Amino acid sequence: MLRIPKPKTATLIFSSGKMVCTGAKSEKEVRKAVNTIINLLRNHSIEVKGEPIIEIQNIVASANLKALVDLERAAYLLENSMYEPEQFPGLIYRMDGPKVVLLIFSSGKVVCTGARKEEEVQEAINKLYDKLDQLQALILQ
Repeated sequence: MLRIPKPKTATLIFSSGKMVCTGAKSEKEVRKAVNTIINLLRNHSIEVKGEPIIEIQNIVASANLKALVDLERAAYLLENSMYEPEQFPGLIYRMDGPKVVLLIFSSGKVVCTGARKEEEVQEAINKLYDKLDQLQALILQ
């Protein structure tokens, strides 16, 4: 594992030449981190052929809906959702378009996972807010 301070990331480097980079705060930071690591490897006489192919597999993002959420109501009315408060305090909602999984908490905090682009995160959060508002599951403060 290789950690770099700027952007603050941790990267696993495999003998196959593949790398897994985590911790970047944006797609731009991922590209910067990968390029920094490639330069670091080259500066230490490690042969790196060509330019890296950067493929974002999974973005994990958090958001705040700035409203409380009635999880019982949302679970009852939202398709593809699961809510078992004895097991986990959040509602798990599998959205079809964009294809992401959202963890929704009664505080209005949301974790979005599975997106491949930042725009998909924004689209998912906006669609979620509109859907919860339409279902009257938001409690505006």
